[in-house]
Amino acid sequence: QVQLVESGGGLVQAGGSLRLSCTVSGLTSGDFALGWFRQAPGKEREGISCITNDDEDPYYSDSAKGRFTISRDVAKNTLYLQMDSLKPEDTAMYYCAAEALAEVCHMTPLYVGHLVWTEYKNWGQGTQVTVSS
Repeated sequence: QVQLVESGGGLVQAGGSLRLSCTVSGLTSGDFALGWFRQAPGKEREGISCITNDDEDPYYSDSAKGRFTISRDVAKNTLYLQMDSLKPEDTAMYYCAAEALAEVCHMTPLYVGHLVWTEYKNWGQGTQVTVSS
């Protein structure tokens, strides 16, 4: 089974930066998607960014564009989310997720305009990010 473990969350002042990490195990070669999602109190789960096995054409939500960067280190089996210029509105629980189908990253945003969290079968436990004003 695929397992994911997030780390790197914490408390940061507005305008600051954090880098989230997600170690991934049990994922074989072939088509797959890795994504970052967040959920704030009273809000729907929101797709922030995703990347696929070929590292091509990563997706970013409107709120993430220009501030967040997704990447992965294949040798370390680790997914990253670099978050800069953080705002209080970024406060949420952040999750990484995996799905063995690259289309959920490449195609779903083209069809519906955002990531669909129910398309991802494998989830980490989450890491809390709190941004103070």
